[in-house]
Amino acid sequence: MNETMTWGLAGLAGAALGALFFGGLWWTVRRGLASSQPALWLFGSLLLRMGATLAGFYAVGGGDWRRLLACLLGFVAARLLALRLGAPQREAVHAA
Repeated sequence: MNETMTWGLAGLAGAALGALFFGGLWWTVRRGLASSQPALWLFGSLLLRMGATLAGFYAVGGGDWRRLLACLLGFVAARLLALRLGAPQREAVHAA
């Protein structure tokens, strides 16, 4: 497999890790707000999400800083997408 394809797959893996991380964060906040013990939900989710993300970065990186960088860029892209999707909708202002 050529290097460009390897970096692209590492970026996709990073985006998948980001979707897992930020999707899990969104789900946890929604569950935590309705829970009688929100701190337990938030802390448990943090440990699970961080562990899965770090293990994924370790597996994808495989000792190559370029693959690790591509994975990080995919992760950041997923973060930016999550911010855009989670932002409150603005109403268009019409001049009268």
